[in-house]
Amino acid sequence: MKIGLYFGSFNPIHIGHLVIANHMAEYSNLDEVWFVVTPHNPFKKKSSLLDNYQRLEMVYRATKDYSKLKPSDIEFNLPQPNYTVNTLVYLQEKYPDLEFSLIMGEDNLKSFHKWRNYEIILENHHIYVYPRVSENKIETQFSDHKKIHQIDAPIMELSSTFIRNAIKEGKNVKPMLPENVWEYLDEMNFYK
Repeated sequence: MKIGLYFGSFNPIHIGHLVIANHMAEYSNLDEVWFVVTPHNPFKKKSSLLDNYQRLEMVYRATKDYSKLKPSDIEFNLPQPNYTVNTLVYLQEKYPDLEFSLIMGEDNLKSFHKWRNYEIILENHHIYVYPRVSENKIETQFSDHKKIHQIDAPIMELSSTFIRNAIKEGKNVKPMLPENVWEYLDEMNFYK
């Protein structure tokens, strides 16, 4: 079985994340997409993140009606800050019968050569790339790589940062979130 790993802080998860993940599950050779909730990205300030389990709860609520989309807390018990290469090694050992691939936006692919042990990741895993609105071209070393697959997914210009700021400003963000995620955010008074 082929699993696509969609890493993110999902702070909060929004309809753009679901559209991309569902598109990957339906229009690529992936059988499932796991939303890997990252406890702490080495490149982000920790202070703006909701608690790990609150973000996992939102992902659970957002994906529960989609059989091919699953929440994952796999990184919660790994040493922090964690790197994707370590998570992949851990998953491969824990689930030897599954084949893991990465899902990332074009913008992440541009900086992929800066990732820890990116060569090992590419040697052992496929990468599925979804488009982002951008002027920059992908690094030539990755543009024709046999393990990197450009997926013609819908371009989603929605961001968690935009949603958090809009909530802070008292704007209605309900259409941007799965309904049960919006209800949870509203009930918990998150980002206000």
